[in-house]
Amino acid sequence: MLKEGHWGVALVCYAPVGWLLLDARPGLALAGGIGVLALARLPDVDLRLPFVPHRGPTHTLAFALAVGGVLAGAATLLANQLPPSLAAPWLVPFAGFVGVFGILTHLAGDVVTPSGVPLLWPLSGRRFSLGLVRASNTVANWGALALGAFATALAVLVR
Repeated sequence: MLKEGHWGVALVCYAPVGWLLLDARPGLALAGGIGVLALARLPDVDLRLPFVPHRGPTHTLAFALAVGGVLAGAATLLANQLPPSLAAPWLVPFAGFVGVFGILTHLAGDVVTPSGVPLLWPLSGRRFSLGLVRASNTVANWGALALGAFATALAVLVR
């Protein structure tokens, strides 16, 4: 998918999570949404990296876990610098969740295309694909973005 499609898929996927968090922790819901949107295109960094094939290692579950680990590690460092009263126990796991979830939304957007993604790399080179739409399909990309905006608005309005 293109950037609009990836942002749309991220919004669609995160809308239920944001909806669940809105009452108790609206700031967390917003921060998580921003984080997921910011990460939704990270796997396509492979387009700018020499010797890294597009839809290769950055389009895998291993990469999602690595990004989640990096964010959880960064949150741990941050939490250690905060006074105990501000270092909430949910900060580290939520940062890890946002990292994994953000990358998984990208993979969800690419798995619907004929090229698919090698989800289980390095254990397997098998590509997973539903083959529903081409990555460059304008209607699918902008439709995903519209659906994501609608899902997000609905989650906010219903809460």
